[in-house]
Amino acid sequence: MTSIRFSVILLGLSLSGFQLKAQDGVLDLTTLANYASQPIPAYITRNNTPGNNAITNAGATLGRVLFYDKRLSRNSTVACASCHQQAKGFGDTATASTGVSGTTGRHSMRLINSRFSAEVKFFWDERATSLENQTTRPIKDHAEMGFSGTSGDPAFADLVTRLSAIPEYRVLFSMTFGTSTIDETLVQRALAQFVRSIQSFDSKYDVGRATTADNQPFANFTAQENAGKQLFLAAPGPGGGAGCAVCHRPPEFDIDPNSRNNGVITAFGGATDLTNTRSPTLRDLVGPGGQSNGSFMHDASLTSLDQVISHYNAIPGDNTNLDPRLRRPGGAVQNLNLNQGQRDSIVAFLRTLTGTAVYSDKKWSSPFNANGELTLIILPPAAVSLQNNGNGTATIACTAAPNLPYQLEASTDLKTWNPVASVTSDANGTLTQAVTVAAQVFYRFTYTPPAS
Repeated sequence: MTSIRFSVILLGLSLSGFQLKAQDGVLDLTTLANYASQPIPAYITRNNTPGNNAITNAGATLGRVLFYDKRLSRNSTVACASCHQQAKGFGDTATASTGVSGTTGRHSMRLINSRFSAEVKFFWDERATSLENQTTRPIKDHAEMGFSGTSGDPAFADLVTRLSAIPEYRVLFSMTFGTSTIDETLVQRALAQFVRSIQSFDSKYDVGRATTADNQPFANFTAQENAGKQLFLAAPGPGGGAGCAVCHRPPEFDIDPNSRNNGVITAFGGATDLTNTRSPTLRDLVGPGGQSNGSFMHDASLTSLDQVISHYNAIPGDNTNLDPRLRRPGGAVQNLNLNQGQRDSIVAFLRTLTGTAVYSDKKWSSPFNANGELTLIILPPAAVSLQNNGNGTATIACTAAPNLPYQLEASTDLKTWNPVASVTSDANGTLTQAVTVAAQVFYRFTYTPPAS
């Protein structure tokens, strides 16, 4: 396996204001991607972001690095992104995802639009009380990422020690939280900010919903898609509705927090599991080309949308935790008597909920290059000052990560860089160095840690 190595370059400072361009495997912290102020349709109103962890550009950027960094697993082979893949709607096509010491106990849930749900609990069985709490549980799971502190595994404290020994994370945590001291709470907050930033509101449905209420036909829909939307919204009964919207509530299509078991009760290995009461959003059930984002339900037992609709059309069995909305008057389990044409219409409607940008936007992709390396440009323009000393020299000062060694380098062509001085930032992260003022001379501070 190729070891992951960071090279950290601080933005080149030129007396003429030159700025470096981003490249593959280069994360420019001077021009952070927009995570905090992404456009959200006016009709989207649900938001489970806690007051103490609003999305920031810096926090989501740190979360992105953590999300894709395999060093968060015991043997550095598995990242969060291994089971939640951008190309698959941040889900997994495998029935059970592969971890460091086995496989997951349930099918990996898609993460798209996790923020836009009234349900604040996470995992299929809602055992995590918040997204923040959820983010580090796979890391601390023996089979998944292996910092469990049991069965011979290192504990999460050992991961904190590992991350704290990586100077680049000192840079990222200092940028985000104002401290280079890493702990589980800060890891949770950063990961949660990144996951909440993953949003999809550019679907065919959103184009129609932007101008028309859900209960009216959308002008951009086919007749079949509008028929499917009506069936999705309408309550079961003589009108022939499916009642899907009672639990999967548009326009977010999130799961009602009061939902219970949906009639799928099989656990991996054949045991019975009645504890699964959560669902991801119905948005992006499939990819933009109709490709699979993975099977459905906690046990991945349904492999097509038609099978999903057929399941709800006639619930196959009863159980003590079955959602009461899946029963008919008198207590019998649901049988909607939808014909094949109606089921096809609902499937056609569900496909309109898929967007496109979330599958390709670089701000949600791996920041590492093909060799597992990452370069950080980490000198924010606001942290730089240049004082002309009036004697042919100027003093460059900037704020970087505290107590790290840097090289001040100079160049006349932005290709060949020559060392000028070694400078170590002080406890406040301040770098200060006098330089010669000359036309077309560019300066930069650089830091590259040893290869791991």
